[in-house]
Amino acid sequence: MSSSFSCCIVFLSVICFCTKICSADSDNLQDTCPTSPSAKQTIFINGFPCKNPNNNIAPDFKTSNLTKAGNTDNFFGSSLNIVTAAEWAGLNTLGLSIARTDIRLDGLVPLHSHPRASELFFVNKGIVLAGFFDTQNRAFQKILKEGDVFVFPRGLLHFSLNAGYDLATAYSVFNSQNPGVVAIAGAMFKTDLDMIYKMTKGFLSDHIKNVTFPDSSSLNRQQFRNFNPII
Repeated sequence: MSSSFSCCIVFLSVICFCTKICSADSDNLQDTCPTSPSAKQTIFINGFPCKNPNNNIAPDFKTSNLTKAGNTDNFFGSSLNIVTAAEWAGLNTLGLSIARTDIRLDGLVPLHSHPRASELFFVNKGIVLAGFFDTQNRAFQKILKEGDVFVFPRGLLHFSLNAGYDLATAYSVFNSQNPGVVAIAGAMFKTDLDMIYKMTKGFLSDHIKNVTFPDSSSLNRQQFRNFNPII
């Protein structure tokens, strides 16, 4: 009897553990739960308070925050705009968020991770080299063309860079209403641009040396040497 009880406990523990790691955010308990537009938040919970269901309207479930290209006139030549439940009321409790990435010619989205979500990365325009690094520092990277989709596993460092001749645009979906962003170089060397350069483009150069770029890609081997003098 004792042995059967112990096996049951172990089995239930495994089931609970598997359920936990497969689920990003907690399950919602009603059909929808748009964020309440309260003026001042006095109670802080894991998520946002819901508005009265009788006051839900169709605009709660629509956003236009990703219709315009982001500003790529910066050090890395890229823009990442993540829309979470904080900006889009209808996402609250659904365990989803969305983002738009714009990368100018030879621009780069530096190494970063999302601690609370995996990411599906869809290339809408241009040619993009995308990749991530696992906990053994192995690189998984591919050249993506329009219509291609790549997945960045939760919590792993990943990057993307423009490998085409024009502005590249990609859209991402996360399995969390607040995936979070941890930019390693920016967090550690925010005011040291030379160090940031080495931590991003320098680090990536060691892993991208053997990438075969398609004929339509502007980022061939010689151009990539110019892109990063460390090679």
